[in-house]
Amino acid sequence: MLRVFLTIVLPLLLPTAIYVAWLWFMHWSANGEPVRLSALPLFWLAAAGVLLLAVVLVTVTVHFGDPAAGRYVPPRYEDGRLLPPQIEPLRSP
Repeated sequence: MLRVFLTIVLPLLLPTAIYVAWLWFMHWSANGEPVRLSALPLFWLAAAGVLLLAVVLVTVTVHFGDPAAGRYVPPRYEDGRLLPPQIEPLRSP
């Protein structure tokens, strides 16, 4: 669950959270009126969230994980026992 939060939810919501925090700290607009949350630039926040999500997913996919130098064998039943999944080394010809 934490992995899903860190790789999907957080990148999507982070731009909006930063913008709302900035509005909360600033309190007032340039003309002296309170800034309303209804004036959020939702399209740009959503676009920034999707872009950040894509960067995180590409980074996690490319830079993490073990390289699999072999053939994946899914879990299976043999002789009444459940054998776990494994990676068999490739046979050289």
